[in-house]
Amino acid sequence: MKRHLLAILALAPASAAFADAGAAQAAVPSPLDLRAAIGYALEHNYAILQAREAIRLQEGVVIQVSSQAIPNLGALGEWARNEASISSIYPPATSLWTVQLKATQTLYAGGGVQSAIKGAKLTRDAAALDLQTVIDTALLDVRTKFYNVVLARDKIRVEEENVKLYEHQLEDTKNQFESGSVSNFEVLRAKVFLANAQPNLITARNTYRIAIEQLRQSLGTPGLAVFPEVVGDLNSEPAEFDASAAVASAHEHRPELRRLDKLESAAAESVKTARSTFYPNLQAFGNYQWDGFTFANPAYGSPNVNGWTFGLQSSWSIFDGRLTEGKVRQAKSQLEQARLSKAAEELEVDLEVRQALSSLQESGELVTASRQTVEQAAEALRLAEARYHAGSATQLDVLTTQVAFTQSKTDQLTANYNYLVALANVRKSIGLSDALVVP
Repeated sequence: MKRHLLAILALAPASAAFADAGAAQAAVPSPLDLRAAIGYALEHNYAILQAREAIRLQEGVVIQVSSQAIPNLGALGEWARNEASISSIYPPATSLWTVQLKATQTLYAGGGVQSAIKGAKLTRDAAALDLQTVIDTALLDVRTKFYNVVLARDKIRVEEENVKLYEHQLEDTKNQFESGSVSNFEVLRAKVFLANAQPNLITARNTYRIAIEQLRQSLGTPGLAVFPEVVGDLNSEPAEFDASAAVASAHEHRPELRRLDKLESAAAESVKTARSTFYPNLQAFGNYQWDGFTFANPAYGSPNVNGWTFGLQSSWSIFDGRLTEGKVRQAKSQLEQARLSKAAEELEVDLEVRQALSSLQESGELVTASRQTVEQAAEALRLAEARYHAGSATQLDVLTTQVAFTQSKTDQLTANYNYLVALANVRKSIGLSDALVVP
């Protein structure tokens, strides 16, 4: 999982590129295939960019918490002027200044510093796994939207072919009408079928335009840019998954479960951090100080003194009104909630895997059935046209068979689309990242 996550992060642009999410986007590859679409989304999808920023935020938290374990150095300066009558020193001074440079190092804090650092690092690791979840979800959306575009494009081709068939049928019917073999009614009926085919073509083209815009949004590319040609098809090789192996793979690789593991460990460290205030805090310190005075009597001059001190300082809250006890109980409750969340997520993942496998099985069966239907419908149309020209079938038989043939091709495209989407959902459900496996 770590290697996979590093591979995903390696595809990310440099941190400087994240700082300005509104900067001009790179051009979308042209022509655009599925691999190029996923690669582009990894660098420009806004959900992915926000998740990466969450990791940077957690890195800042780790640095902040780690500061308690290393020496702290500070400087303090003060200057004051006063009446000689209220001087706090003798001989009376009218002004004084002091500069102090002090370093402190925590030696013992009841284990709270170490547990806080471990907890922050575990939370950062959880954010990295959350990034992988966001990437998997975003790329599944990209893949689905890409298939939407291909489906809409292929449906346009089917409808265009359908219109051409009706145009050919109308032309053939007109020729037969001129020869006196059919009546004007057949010509009128052919015109009606042709006219009825036009709305489907118009709708298919509109669906394609909408699919392009949805893919553009999923990729994270500006709407003003000219979108390139999308290349690809809805064909795929059958895939088989063992249910038990799929569930085991999901438990091992799903970033959601690994993230909850990290958060549970972080919650356990929070209990230690809360309990640490039961114990005393011990620090070592050292400082160097410069002091200067201006005495009211000029005869004393304006002396300066300086020197260093070092030592140990400790504090121990012997009784804090049960404040620490309350924090410990709260931390233990959060730990238990983390454990329950993990158990609930495991059940959710199991259900998701089984549902995805069931949908894949259904889609595969529909693909097989639709392929056979197209073959049968094509043969039926061929026979209907042959019988029509031989005079043993009516024009209505041909037109009805043509409608069935067009519907069967549309159903086949939809079945192929549903199978590819179901396959992508299975891959995501078992923890197979789309960023690493692109056909």
